[in-house]
Amino acid sequence: MNILITGAGGFLGQLLAEHLLKDGHTLILTDIFEPPVPPGAESNKDNTTCIKADIHDEPYSVLSKDLDAIYVFHGIMSSGSETNLELGYRVNLISTLNLLDAVRKTCNPGIKLIYASSCAAYGQPLPEWPSETTIPTPSGSYGTQKIMIEQVVNDYTRRGIINGISFRFPTISVRPGKPSQAASSWMSGMIREPLQGLESELPVEDDFECWLGSPKVLAENLKIALTIPRDAMPVHVRQVNMPGITATVKEMLQALRDVGGEDAVKLVKRKPLDPETQAVLESWSVRFDVSKALGLGFKPEQPFKGAVEDFAASLKK
Repeated sequence: MNILITGAGGFLGQLLAEHLLKDGHTLILTDIFEPPVPPGAESNKDNTTCIKADIHDEPYSVLSKDLDAIYVFHGIMSSGSETNLELGYRVNLISTLNLLDAVRKTCNPGIKLIYASSCAAYGQPLPEWPSETTIPTPSGSYGTQKIMIEQVVNDYTRRGIINGISFRFPTISVRPGKPSQAASSWMSGMIREPLQGLESELPVEDDFECWLGSPKVLAENLKIALTIPRDAMPVHVRQVNMPGITATVKEMLQALRDVGGEDAVKLVKRKPLDPETQAVLESWSVRFDVSKALGLGFKPEQPFKGAVEDFAASLKK
């Protein structure tokens, strides 16, 4: 397949691109800087076109009639969207609307489009196990912007313009690379830095619960998305809560101890949260009904210790 990934220079874009290239697909990778070919797929670089483009201003520059699928991953994360209102709406909402309009005018009707939404679409009050039928009441700009695009994906799918799916992701941990502007960035940092001999900051208590997904399972499920037929869901309801697990900070620290030893745990330093970020984190649910995703054939999430072991193994490569 000929596949476009926006935001391809980020963690998620690079993760998926490596998997898709190894599966033999042809990719167009785009970001506001020229994204690299993933290091793990250098042997497939001839199947990759890397384009520097601002989707807000030039969405047509990354589109072509022969595209089979699009992954929409570009965006400003939760804390960044809350800190800079104008930038968050420009990137998360307006640029994505511009891209979708360009897709409508350029690509073949029914093109597969996978949109990276978030469980930040939800907000209190919530039932114990929110599902796709739970009314989203986001308490931050990031979640609000995600909900807006989800509705356009629904409408464009209903009209036959795209075959869209909006994935509401859990927090992905353990993310490699540098800390992000996400309110949940510490959920990776508390593992990633100590396993590399560096100090990390932990802004919550041991009983704080997190809704988490691993990079490995996420990549597998993103590939499965290419096989989901249009009629697998109602054409006007395309949101899917992706599989995840609930883990306390205490359980996450124990996974770090099991994999990295007590010396790694000692590198985790407590630091208070700012009130704004704390309010965002406390508005998120930590348990979700993922029966829809499992019924569609997506894989269940692994225990958190598995994600820590995966990251530790990646450091040895």
